[in-house]
Amino acid sequence: MPGKRRTREGPWAWLAAASVALSLIMLGALLVLLSVKGLSNFWPATVHQLTLKSGETVIGVPLATRELPSGQGLERRYLTANRDDGGGIWRWLANDQITEDTTPEDLVVLERRHWGTFLGRLVALQSGDQRLTGPDAWTVLESRLKEINALRDERRRLTHDEILPLIRSMEDQDGHRSEDRRLADLQRRASELQQRMQGDLVVLENGQGRRQEQALAETLEAWRPNAMAWHEKLGHWVRELWQFLSQGPRDANTAGGVWPAIFGTILMVLLMSILVTPFGVLAAVYLNEVAHQGRLTRLVRIGVRNLAGVPSIVYGVFGLGVFVYGIGGSIDRWFFESTLPSPTFGTGGLLWASLTLALLTLPVVIVATEEGLSRIPLHQREGALALGATRFETLTRVVLPMATPAMLTGLILAVARAAGEVAPLMLVGVAKLAPQVPLDGEFPFLHLERKFMHLGYHIYDAAFHSSDVQAAMPLVYATALLLVTVILVLNLTAIFMRHYLRKRHGAPVRR
Repeated sequence: MPGKRRTREGPWAWLAAASVALSLIMLGALLVLLSVKGLSNFWPATVHQLTLKSGETVIGVPLATRELPSGQGLERRYLTANRDDGGGIWRWLANDQITEDTTPEDLVVLERRHWGTFLGRLVALQSGDQRLTGPDAWTVLESRLKEINALRDERRRLTHDEILPLIRSMEDQDGHRSEDRRLADLQRRASELQQRMQGDLVVLENGQGRRQEQALAETLEAWRPNAMAWHEKLGHWVRELWQFLSQGPRDANTAGGVWPAIFGTILMVLLMSILVTPFGVLAAVYLNEVAHQGRLTRLVRIGVRNLAGVPSIVYGVFGLGVFVYGIGGSIDRWFFESTLPSPTFGTGGLLWASLTLALLTLPVVIVATEEGLSRIPLHQREGALALGATRFETLTRVVLPMATPAMLTGLILAVARAAGEVAPLMLVGVAKLAPQVPLDGEFPFLHLERKFMHLGYHIYDAAFHSSDVQAAMPLVYATALLLVTVILVLNLTAIFMRHYLRKRHGAPVRR
């Protein structure tokens, strides 16, 4: 149009747009990688029976392929499982070594408590004096395994919810005859459940034809993937995913679920948020609304911003020295002298981990809240004062409600950082294995002195401290995806709250 000046932004706008697009592509690629590598672990993969040129028979699941040097063809890595056979559970086989590759429907996969996965065939099921073979053995095994799992769940519930709390209460109160009788009854019920799980044996055969007997009670689940339809595989995938989310880890964190780590991560983040928000908001209000805006205040602001860049391990060392050994050790000497030298609060726990991360994220909350306070127009304060409100009323009824979205922004950033931290937690309370969560029905219900599991540390431990890193990698991907999902859910919750409060209070939005 004539007379209208056209603004030329040059290549910078395109460069900024390309940077945003590249960031989104990289984030999407990360999520796709974690989803494919992690969630595919729960799908019942097809089991192959291979006949080699040497006459050996190998049963395994193909997982990866690589090219041999000098154009010698391809070789594939198979998960052969059967750790109790004395060999490794992985095997690389070149394509030219294989003379026959079949997928018989009678191949079974057994998930066991102590020896990992078994791949082979079910020969017979010994139940009392009855010995079953063929299809009847598989049918009875499935039904009997469901009964055993139900009995195992009931025994676990009885132990964790009734026997262990009763033992702890008896230790604190020196016990009574009525409690002794109740404990004996509960232990007898647990023994009866354990006996009902025993008595069945399965006869298994591996790829080399060697047979072995095993108690059915040692088997957690069994399935025949080659004989399953797609809807049966989907149902199995859903069950395995639910068990991953609802059960505890086993086999040195290379199998099982991550429920204690999920609960510990969320509970720690919630406690950290409750601790850091009041102090961060009060500090920001003082710096922006109360303190004289002079050189000292500017130096304090610079110090707060520099604290945000301190390495997290430094906060961990501070928490270990001040919170754990200093404050925790004093609490033990004052209130838990009878339990010494075994510490109660003088060791790492949920409380000290939450305080350490609150200290770690405090500068983020202060800076975000102060920026929100500085964006509130001056006429809002002057209007309230002109109508007769005191400075305190102006602060609590006008300024702080309008700055609430900025406070939530700081909280969002704090949650995102705290949920992924691992280094300080290794010093102040995280544990490799803590199957009992810190929140239960026993007084005082929330046990701040207990150690807890964390998704970030669980990933680190499974990836670097596992006896078989390759076997643990699918769970590492799945746990990493779960950690990202937990952080995303926590952040989205805070974002929706911020959006609601911004619309309600008419808080200013930065353009």
